[in-house]
Amino acid sequence: MSVPAADIEAIERATIAGVSPEAVEPMGDWLLPFDAGTIGRSHSAVPLRHDRCDPADITRIELRYRARGLRPSFRLADLAPLEPLRDELRRRGYREKQATLVQSAACEAMRRASDAPAAQIADAPDAAWAATFSGEGFDPIDAAHRVGAFGRAPGALFASVREDADAIAVGVAALSQGWAGVHGMRTARARRGEGLAGRVLAGLAGAALARGVARAFLQVQEENAAARALYRRTGFTTLWRYAYWQQP
Repeated sequence: MSVPAADIEAIERATIAGVSPEAVEPMGDWLLPFDAGTIGRSHSAVPLRHDRCDPADITRIELRYRARGLRPSFRLADLAPLEPLRDELRRRGYREKQATLVQSAACEAMRRASDAPAAQIADAPDAAWAATFSGEGFDPIDAAHRVGAFGRAPGALFASVREDADAIAVGVAALSQGWAGVHGMRTARARRGEGLAGRVLAGLAGAALARGVARAFLQVQEENAAARALYRRTGFTTLWRYAYWQQP
């Protein structure tokens, strides 16, 4: 799929805004987020263009990350114009991991993800939201980093499906650059398979539309077949594939 250059840049800027790293520096056609947490997107350099590259940028980026005491990391789309970057990273001993798909959908289609009542929306994560996000089967340290990052993101909306005082499915959308970036989709382990994630997506879409945002994007690991099937049913299509590049 050919993605307009303006959309690529907007999605990448919105992606980083949604995970609110400790600092972000621009460098030519790149954004360099810096963070000591567990979220890969918050501490991996990413190009804002997919149609050109300069492998000499790698050295400059490495120096900036090392100056902050961070291991250099790159997040690169799997597209032909960026192959010189990947070749140079391989030469330097970098390896790729965690293949991920960037997908988009119209919020109107996403709002029809469930016929059941849509999830409720809040402007901040409460204790019940955080408890579900860090519940059984999830890494509590990583969950704490993510809840904190999402809570700091400007324009973030927090969706949850509730039973009594408990949240049984949650998600977040960060509104930025004219897009709703969907993150943090999680359902309590004992309640999976009940269509709750669709209700979360519907709630987030309705909230985004009410605020004048008509398009959504998300990032899903390529190996996550169940999540990909859900998003496909909700109208999401793949814009591009990327992987992280790091040295062992």
